[in-house]
Amino acid sequence: MTRGDPLRRDAGAMTIDPGVIIERGGPVGLIIIGMSGIALAATVFKIIQFLVERVGRHKVALRAVEQWLAGNHDAAYQEVEGHAAPLSKVLAHAMRGLTHGGAHLEAVKEDVSRVASEQLRGLRKYLRLIELVGQLAPLLGLFGTVLGMIQAFADLQTSGAVVNPATLAGGIWTALLTTALGLAVAIVFSTITAWFEARIEGERSMMETTLTGFFANRITEDQAREFDEVTAFPGPRGSHAN
Repeated sequence: MTRGDPLRRDAGAMTIDPGVIIERGGPVGLIIIGMSGIALAATVFKIIQFLVERVGRHKVALRAVEQWLAGNHDAAYQEVEGHAAPLSKVLAHAMRGLTHGGAHLEAVKEDVSRVASEQLRGLRKYLRLIELVGQLAPLLGLFGTVLGMIQAFADLQTSGAVVNPATLAGGIWTALLTTALGLAVAIVFSTITAWFEARIEGERSMMETTLTGFFANRITEDQAREFDEVTAFPGPRGSHAN
């Protein structure tokens, strides 16, 4: 392999030298790599946040709803008090409002809706940053390709009548490199964003379903089926209806 050759051939297989990619990617390539590093750090933060806050863990909250609807209010509150899951925090706030607030039911609902919105907003923190990197990366890659093609054709013009095909091919290869980098970054972080969005939407839907049954003091058939997927409570649910 000659110096600066971006391609390596080891045991008949052709690979790309990462060092040469960084070198030939130019300023645009470095910007894309830097953006991907920032998005990766945000992704790690979100994963840790979701683990610490137990996103998607609904068993404790749903067990508390079961106990509340059965009349065991103190035991139900103890289930969710201090639990890290967003649904548990929202339910604990609702139980405090109904038990100690002394406010009208509609006022409690509005306050609980505010707390639920705050929980979901916290889960979306830095998600827009990851999404933005996924959107900007291919555009920056295309911009770098256009700049590279301009440079390649400028070199072609200055070379006069004698044109080295290898030089021209190398210039085009370098120009297309930033597009490849941008697309790779976009695919990775767009997928990550979609996954986080799906988890947050699932949490929002669970909050809405659970709070509806909680404030109505009953569990509908659809809610019962959803509860059965998470809780270990067997038996009929008819006793919860008013």
